[in-house]
Amino acid sequence: MWRDEGIEDEETLSAFLEASRTREGRAALSDALADTLHLLPASPAPLLLLRLRLLRNLLAGDALNQGTFVLLSGPAAVVSAALSIPALSPDLARAALQALGNAALGGDRHREAVWDALFPGALREFARVRDAGVLDPLCMVLDTCCSGDGGRGRVEELCHEDLGLPVLVELVATASRCEPTPAAAMGHKEEWLEWLLFKICVEEEKFKTLFAALGSTDGGESGNEFSAKHAFLMGTLSKCLTERPEEVSISNSFALHVFNILKHAAETLDFTCRGSSELPTGLPGIDVLGYSLVLLKDICAWEPSSSETEAPVDSPLQAEPSSSGTEAPVDSLLQAGLVKRLLKYLGELEPPSTIRKAMAKEQGDQQPAFATAKVCPYNGYRRDLVAVIANCLHGRKQVQDEVRQLNGIMLLLQQCVIDEGNAYLREWGLLTVKYLLEENEENQKEVSELQMQEPILTPEVAELGLRVEIDKKTGHPKLVNSS
Repeated sequence: MWRDEGIEDEETLSAFLEASRTREGRAALSDALADTLHLLPASPAPLLLLRLRLLRNLLAGDALNQGTFVLLSGPAAVVSAALSIPALSPDLARAALQALGNAALGGDRHREAVWDALFPGALREFARVRDAGVLDPLCMVLDTCCSGDGGRGRVEELCHEDLGLPVLVELVATASRCEPTPAAAMGHKEEWLEWLLFKICVEEEKFKTLFAALGSTDGGESGNEFSAKHAFLMGTLSKCLTERPEEVSISNSFALHVFNILKHAAETLDFTCRGSSELPTGLPGIDVLGYSLVLLKDICAWEPSSSETEAPVDSPLQAEPSSSGTEAPVDSLLQAGLVKRLLKYLGELEPPSTIRKAMAKEQGDQQPAFATAKVCPYNGYRRDLVAVIANCLHGRKQVQDEVRQLNGIMLLLQQCVIDEGNAYLREWGLLTVKYLLEENEENQKEVSELQMQEPILTPEVAELGLRVEIDKKTGHPKLVNSS
């Protein structure tokens, strides 16, 4: 048992804080919890920080202390004390949120008490602290409160346009501006944040609303309204879908919203400046364009049936046939004209570097025909376009026929080469043509009859099971099946 006078001394508080790091120490100091809560309102900042850290430790995995904390209205006391400081420091905010997060782990009653103390005003204030070390426990608290009994209702509150979405906007704003600190990197910030945003945007179908709410207040590139917050959100959702596709559910509306963002980005960006880096480039509009393509690539490989879901194709060598008969979001995308749009974007680009060099050599001093064509705004743009087309083609005869009807076969054959700034383009190009020709006699016939120009006759084409022959009647080279 300890008394009030003991915990008013900074040196003594530090000793108790050290002792509370162990399970035995927390059990021995259980009586300190009530006294610490009692002294919070009158604590100056240095002592308040120590007391919040002491509470954090006392609440770590100790059911008795967690129950006492809720019984004594501890969540409200911690929130009130932390926000009473005129300029809330990252250290104070982090300690308060860590204490609340540990308490919320105690059960449904504990989560309810923590949520009631935080939502919505206090959550927004904590989210405004632009520090990666605060973002970590904040996301942990939100993740914990949105689980268990009552979690669904709290998710709905977090999606409320007037109450909850402003919290998410502040959270994304903080995350997009903060570099991870060593302390944050040791925690689970990325995992908590990813799943929170994915749950809100995809499972709750609030992506369009949140994306619009983020606005553009940090000076996106000239000519478009995308901000670093938009790029961060798209990158986070992309990472989540790419790494754990079997754990997510994708709606048609989410897929179509991503497609609309791609179209808007492609129509507003400047394609006259060749990019020199992979994603993220640090340029919001270009990153939004790129991440929308990466999302579409994975969406077009995603299967809706959890028992039959396969991972999205991140490498051409991992592609497997679709086994689910359930309508997938890719079907909605195809109906919305995705393939036609992607072929348009691909056709507007200058040819790959292998073909450009061959054409320039052939034309000599003449101005190359592709001098006014668009260029890739980031390294990997052409590859990503081809990758989405490949996943659309896989096992879909209607897409194979659409490509032929849109005169896209030659264009896709041109992607079966090495291209500077587009790693793995050759592999994706070969896979795309493989899918384009599989069990499709019309496409196979058209390819075998193509009169190919010299720059396109590359060794890579031979790996498609084709060979070049000289037509005896016309004297032109053409591709025929090796078999």
